[in-house]
Amino acid sequence: MNTILITGSHGQLGNEMQHAAKSFTAFNFIYTDVEDLDICDKAALNAFVKANKVNIIVNCAAYTAVDKAEDDVELCYKINADAVRNIGEVACENNLKVVHVSTDYVFDGTNYLPYNEDQAVCPATVYGKSKLAGEQALLETCGQAVILRTAWLYSSFGNNFVKTMMKLGTERDSLNVIFDQVGTPTYAADLANTILTVLSHATFVPGIYHFSDEGVCSWYDFTKTIHRIAGITCDVRPIETKDYPARTPRPHYSVLNKAKIKSTYGIVIPHWEESLELCIEILKQTK
Repeated sequence: MNTILITGSHGQLGNEMQHAAKSFTAFNFIYTDVEDLDICDKAALNAFVKANKVNIIVNCAAYTAVDKAEDDVELCYKINADAVRNIGEVACENNLKVVHVSTDYVFDGTNYLPYNEDQAVCPATVYGKSKLAGEQALLETCGQAVILRTAWLYSSFGNNFVKTMMKLGTERDSLNVIFDQVGTPTYAADLANTILTVLSHATFVPGIYHFSDEGVCSWYDFTKTIHRIAGITCDVRPIETKDYPARTPRPHYSVLNKAKIKSTYGIVIPHWEESLELCIEILKQTK
């Protein structure tokens, strides 16, 4: 039985991995976060892997505060790049497989067709640059690595856009939400199941893959749908990016082409609205 080490297990994806794992009984899972295992410490990571006879590392740990990263550059790179290099080197030394989660922010978001894995990367933020550095470090050090780029992640766990819009929608009479940034909301539970499906596949094919739920919308459309499903009455008004100044630029276009992962691993991907309904139902039940 393969033993899978899950890092960042307290985050959105890490929590969803714990939930999804219940359906994947062929694996033995070990869940860690920084208080259990500091992946920035290569010696500690190597010792942990050996002591627990780990075969696979799924790295869900990341620095994701996009605006804060502009000032917190050193820590951002330490977690998103240096720690990923540690994982790659330890994996290589111990003959392990790795699944690592990356982001649409490795692109600058100026495209108008869905991004595929072969397109030139061009990150416009410290966060995006650090995640790209992590991808490159892993590819340099580990020949048995799958990198999954995703976008617009949300979950019933942690803080995210869905929870924020539900909260604000019940507290305010109206909301202004950006309509000229387009992407695909992605339920972290779908990503977790995809990761475990990849690891269960008969053949492990290393490389970079894109994964998000199906469909396309703006943040405005996303908010309107959240409120409709949740039964929230709030006047949601569309605004342009220029009317909502942010510390760092957000991609105007974050749609990912998923053809490669679908054909390689036989992944069936739900539409984002279907998954959103499932998540909101869970949130209603846990109130």
